[in-house]
Amino acid sequence: MTSDTSAVSPAILRRLPVLVTGGAGFIGSNLVDRFASEGHDVLVYDALARPGVDANLAWLKRRHPEKVTAITGDVRDETAIGDAAKEAKAVFHMAAQVAVTTSLTDPREDFEINVRGTLNLLDALRRRGEPVPLIFASTNKVYGDLADVKLEKKGDAYTPIDPVVRNTGVGEWRPLDFHTPYGCSKGAADQYVLDYARSFGIPTCVLRMSCIYGQRQMGTEDQGWVAHFLIQALRGEPISIYGDGCQVRDVLDISDAVEAYAKAWERIEAVRGRAFNLGGGPENAVSLKQLIVYIESLIGRSVETHYSEWRAGDQRYYVSDARLLAGTLDLKRPVPWRQGVAALARWLTEESSLSLLQRTVTHLQTTEVVS
Repeated sequence: MTSDTSAVSPAILRRLPVLVTGGAGFIGSNLVDRFASEGHDVLVYDALARPGVDANLAWLKRRHPEKVTAITGDVRDETAIGDAAKEAKAVFHMAAQVAVTTSLTDPREDFEINVRGTLNLLDALRRRGEPVPLIFASTNKVYGDLADVKLEKKGDAYTPIDPVVRNTGVGEWRPLDFHTPYGCSKGAADQYVLDYARSFGIPTCVLRMSCIYGQRQMGTEDQGWVAHFLIQALRGEPISIYGDGCQVRDVLDISDAVEAYAKAWERIEAVRGRAFNLGGGPENAVSLKQLIVYIESLIGRSVETHYSEWRAGDQRYYVSDARLLAGTLDLKRPVPWRQGVAALARWLTEESSLSLLQRTVTHLQTTEVVS
């Protein structure tokens, strides 16, 4: 576990950069692009361990050669992450082990990255003795498998029997209930971030994300399922579904997620020491089967699916009640999921140079008009 800090210019540190850990990842790279476009100097701290993220970093450097600097480093390296945080004017902590399946294979590494790595960063800010804002990317998995939420199956989707949950989603009132090592590690980090606001006065905020999708997401079977489904369909390859495919998630376009993170920093005094849900809400709730049907309408052909047993900790239904964050930060209504998924399909087609039938392009253009 080593870190390469040689790429960091002393000049950028003197300019007080925004530090984005995991800044070459999907959400991180979109955040970096937003802040650099606004004129901020941005320091990307990323281990570059996930396939494809090096391409995101190269894209950022092409777009913002004078604004983006990078450190190839691991959050488990206490010295390196401490050095990166020394001059940061704000920190967005996106770096994490992100897959439930990986946490079950190697729970110790999952803990080291998600808990120890977060503590390394928090403590570096504590030692500075300055009120440096830190916004943390948490997850809806902190609420557990929600097995007590009574559901009924309507068509191709589960829906809550309780009309309040059905109409508004799962709110921050929900008790924490960590399932799987991943849920434990992200949940522990979530709580450390909140407590460092209480115990040490660091202006932190936790955003418990549902399913974020959009450009620069090269999803896999373990993480980033919306993009993964699209990639498989566009390539003409089968999609593996764990469970019956009727499980429901609320999905949120990356543009809306980035806006929420940016406003959380802008209004840090309103959100400091608090945890919020971040997701598309009931109006952007969709089951796996429903998404596949829509993808088929986009590409103009059927998609092959394979079914397997449910995976550990999988929620049959999770939809965020994100009204508290939207009201606190005055966020606009999110991008409708059909519109956002169609835009992601177009981006993936252009990015990967996939050879599609002409009718696919026609379907995508039609969707853009009617969404």
